[in-house]
Amino acid sequence: MTDTPRRTSLDALHRELGATMTDFAGWDMPLRYGSERDEHVAVRTRAGLFDLSHMGEITVTGPQAAALLDYALVGNIGSVATGRARYTMICREDGGILDDLIVYRLADTEYMVVANASNAQTVLDALTGRAAGFEAEVRDDREAYALLAVQGPASPGILKSVTDADLDGLKYYAGLPGTVAGVPALIARTGYTGEDGFELFVAPGDAEKLWKALTEAGADAGLVPCGLSCRDTLRLEAGMPLYGHELTTATTPFDAGLGRVVKFEKEGDFVGRAALLAAAERAEAQPPRKLVGLVAEGRRVPRAGFAVVAGGEVVGEVTSGAPSPTLGKPIAIAYVDAAHAAPGTAGVGVDIRGSHEPYEVVALPFYKRQR
Repeated sequence: MTDTPRRTSLDALHRELGATMTDFAGWDMPLRYGSERDEHVAVRTRAGLFDLSHMGEITVTGPQAAALLDYALVGNIGSVATGRARYTMICREDGGILDDLIVYRLADTEYMVVANASNAQTVLDALTGRAAGFEAEVRDDREAYALLAVQGPASPGILKSVTDADLDGLKYYAGLPGTVAGVPALIARTGYTGEDGFELFVAPGDAEKLWKALTEAGADAGLVPCGLSCRDTLRLEAGMPLYGHELTTATTPFDAGLGRVVKFEKEGDFVGRAALLAAAERAEAQPPRKLVGLVAEGRRVPRAGFAVVAGGEVVGEVTSGAPSPTLGKPIAIAYVDAAHAAPGTAGVGVDIRGSHEPYEVVALPFYKRQR
């Protein structure tokens, strides 16, 4: 007997729109509404509207909220200004990644930690355990929010038409309270697509009203509803890691080329510090494997778990792969032995069902928007 997937407050609307639904991290979520390629292209060229209500919101409050987060996470959260956000990670004592997160500082002593859906309970449990001895409260607010995202070059214009908030003054990785189409929201300039865009945290009961208002406001700009499938190809092109693929408990931030998020200079100890310091030293000396991009010379698509080969030997493993609508070729992210990781390295391929298909090693990301 299996548990029934949870449904977001927009579930009925997705079904009315004809979405193909899928079980994702225990949630029934829209995979696509029509063509995932068309949805992808819409976000790259116009705008897309996503339901991301499966993400996990955890509130941390109290006089020592910043101190707790500095101890519990690898980043310097105490240095984040009110109204700003930071990408960070929560690690185990051995340096393995439990999850990658975005932390918003909502007020002087109030933070919102946004975890991936599959890891929300793990993050909540870890923060709760690590809060011992700190004058701070960790609160599960997953039921308090629905999350909608408007992503793409047309997204600022669409959102401006339904809010009085100062979007021009809202920097990347910043958030401010405001009203969107009459709905109270936390408006954040964040996203997971490689495009400019906004994520809107609202009460679940307001989600349908907001979705319909944004759909109407974006009609002339070409906004379309988008599912998780195109969100994955968008983040893949942008070289953004996905937990369970590029990031796992078996990898450290340094393994993933994201050592910059670990702030050894912050005051006090933090969970995983000693192990991460050792990982940093190993990475500087000679990392065993590096995270790289691969672009196909042919048409066959690599998938997670496929072996990367060179000279008849296995030299790495694909962590994510898909056709790239923007490049017009299959692409992949892979961990590859350092000797084969330099862009342009010859003789690298992917073992696709026994056939060694040629691939070009490239630096990440595959796609970067013009700012």
